[in-house]
Amino acid sequence: MKQEEMEFLVSDDRVDRHGKVADKRTTGGWKAAPYIIMNEVIERLAFFSIAVNMTRYLVVEMHQSIPDSATHVTDWIGAAYVLTLLGAFLADAYLGRFKTIIVFSSIYAVGMLMLTISAAVDTLRPQKSKEASQYQLSFLFCALGLVALGTGGIKPCVSSFGADQFDEGDEKEVVMKYSFFNWFYFAINMGALLAITILVYIQDRVGWSWGFGIPTVTTVLSIVVLALGIKYYRFQKPMGSPFTRFLQVIVASVKNHQRGVVVGDETHLYEVETTHSDIVGARKLPRTLQYKFFDKAAIVTKKDNIKDRWNVCTVTQVEEFKSFVKILPVWAATIALAISFAQMSTFFTSQANIMNRKLGKFEIPTGSIPVFGAINGLILVPFYERCIIPVLKRFTGHHRGITSLQRMGVGLFISIIAMASAALLEMTRREKYPRLYSMSVFWLVPQFFLMGAAEVFTYVGQLEFFYDEATDGTKSISSAMFLSTIGIGSWLSTAIVKIIIATSGGEAKGWLRNDLNKSKLDGFYWILAVINAINLLVYLMVAIRYKGKDSAVVRTENMVELSKDQDMEP
Repeated sequence: MKQEEMEFLVSDDRVDRHGKVADKRTTGGWKAAPYIIMNEVIERLAFFSIAVNMTRYLVVEMHQSIPDSATHVTDWIGAAYVLTLLGAFLADAYLGRFKTIIVFSSIYAVGMLMLTISAAVDTLRPQKSKEASQYQLSFLFCALGLVALGTGGIKPCVSSFGADQFDEGDEKEVVMKYSFFNWFYFAINMGALLAITILVYIQDRVGWSWGFGIPTVTTVLSIVVLALGIKYYRFQKPMGSPFTRFLQVIVASVKNHQRGVVVGDETHLYEVETTHSDIVGARKLPRTLQYKFFDKAAIVTKKDNIKDRWNVCTVTQVEEFKSFVKILPVWAATIALAISFAQMSTFFTSQANIMNRKLGKFEIPTGSIPVFGAINGLILVPFYERCIIPVLKRFTGHHRGITSLQRMGVGLFISIIAMASAALLEMTRREKYPRLYSMSVFWLVPQFFLMGAAEVFTYVGQLEFFYDEATDGTKSISSAMFLSTIGIGSWLSTAIVKIIIATSGGEAKGWLRNDLNKSKLDGFYWILAVINAINLLVYLMVAIRYKGKDSAVVRTENMVELSKDQDMEP
């Protein structure tokens, strides 16, 4: 190949659909990104049509109580996001991101079809004022289970697959990648906006079967849209199981520790002689100073076979594991936001159901109330991208205005204000406007707006951070880690609700009852505000201590490329 042509090849070993190193002139960048963003808009339309309306569907159609419905929805959202770990594992290890999206989108479509059938067939819905039978609930939850499984395979791969379209070795494309993350989040909010306006209106006016049937069709359409861009995509080849490699590092480290091996800053560690690492498709990584214990896995003793990764790991493999371990404190410190965010599709919506939703002669459907949060995302993302970032760059000198960690911190701070606002509003509603529909639903705008702003900062910051700090072989797993915070946060929301109900007198006399006027929902919101405040302090300590991928790197001459006949540590 001519030297001039090689200059146009990507530096990160991504390949085109023919398996050849991708050419930047014909693949990737904003040639490929629009298909991925449009796929996300359509998929999110389907997901939000369920997430926002399922509480109402369970209350209205399945005759479940408000607290029970809320916990069912948070449990389902939790499962969907925790299953992202499974989807990410399959993508990184075996299928690749593109194939994983296609396979799990098909599973998602089957779940949506079953959900449509459950709403359309009379025998699968209970009669008026009659509780749903076990069979009816089982069919519904089976459909939701398939949607959750499909979601788990799609979500960790789409954002990573989009970021794969930008060469990290190209300065111009790196800047484009960060813009992609912002516009990707914009796409999420656009899908949410369509779901909670048009689809909710259809559900209210035409019926649930149409309300679920339309997103079923759009789910199939999302697969078609993604497939249309195949000639422009850059693909990351599967690299084998990252969890197996992690376990090998742990085992080899423990073995050498038991042998009395000691590691110093100047200790020579094992690395392969080839240009690339021995992890298929992954570039070599330099040694870092953190977590020195695991460096013991890369020390070769006379008893070791350097080809056996359960005894000797390469520096790159050790650093891959270190990179994963380093992000865990940041991951844990962002879970609390998801607890608060879960309220947007549960108790926030339940509040709206008993408030005056009239706008002139038009009555806003209950399920459309979260539109306030979605609109905030649609306004704030382009405003932040076009106006705030250029101003911040002048003061900080950072190419994104502020770092990903700083951006997440801003979002976590706003979440405290959001929950405090929700608590004050609910206290005022219950004490001064207890009569049904006596208080305007527009009083909910501040809490939706603030929670939406918190998500804009934190979610996009997480997208950037977890992708950037991941290694070549763990991009999907890393994306799944941050998505799993939403799932774990939803489950913790369920747990907190159940604890509050159990300790405050049950559903009959406790803080959270079926009748919100007799509940103390504001107390629940204050608890979440306090949790968010404590979490922010923990996050600040974690973020200040965090050392990024390029920090504390040991000079490359301290790595040695050993062959079988080279000297080994005793």
